[in-house]
Amino acid sequence: SLEAVLPSMKILDAMKDHLHQPVWINADILPGPGGNSRVGAREFLQIVTSFFPDVTLSLAWTTAWYPDRSNEGYSWEMVKEMEDICKNLSQPVTFPVRAPVVRQSWPQLQWLLQMSDRYSLTVWSGKDDIYPVEDLLYIREHSKEDQVFYDLFEPQKSQLKQAVKQKGQAKK
Repeated sequence: SLEAVLPSMKILDAMKDHLHQPVWINADILPGPGGNSRVGAREFLQIVTSFFPDVTLSLAWTTAWYPDRSNEGYSWEMVKEMEDICKNLSQPVTFPVRAPVVRQSWPQLQWLLQMSDRYSLTVWSGKDDIYPVEDLLYIREHSKEDQVFYDLFEPQKSQLKQAVKQKGQAKK
C-alpha cells in the first residue's frame, strides 16, 4: 500500500544510524503475470529516494500462479515498461521474479539484465509454487553470478544447492 510507504520511511530514517548493512526496499509497481494491483511507481520512488537516495530498489510485478493451469510469463511489454521506469534511476535495482515462470520468460528477463549493470534478479517462490530445479539451474548457468539472487522455500532451496554442488563436482 502506498499509504504505508511514507510512515515506513520515517521509521527507517529514525533508525538510519543503527543500520550497518545494505537496505533493500521492495514494492510491486507494475502488474505482471496474472497480477493486477500495484503500488504507484512514481509516488513510491519519489518517497523512497527522498529519504534513501542510495538504497537498493527491489521493484516487482504483481503475480498470481495456479498449479492446475498454464501460467503466463513476463511479457516483452512488462519488462520494457519496467525498464522505462528504471532506466534513469541511479540506484541498484533488483527485479523479483516468480520462480515457476522465470524459465519461460528468460529471453525477456535476460534482455532486462543487459540494459544496465545496476540490474539484478531475485528469483522467489510462493510456498505452494511448483517448478523444476532445472529451471533455476538454467537461469544460473545463463547469467552472471552476481546478477541473480534466490529467495526460495524448502525443498527447492536445498535441491538447488545440491544441484549446484553436483554440477561443480562434475566439472572437476
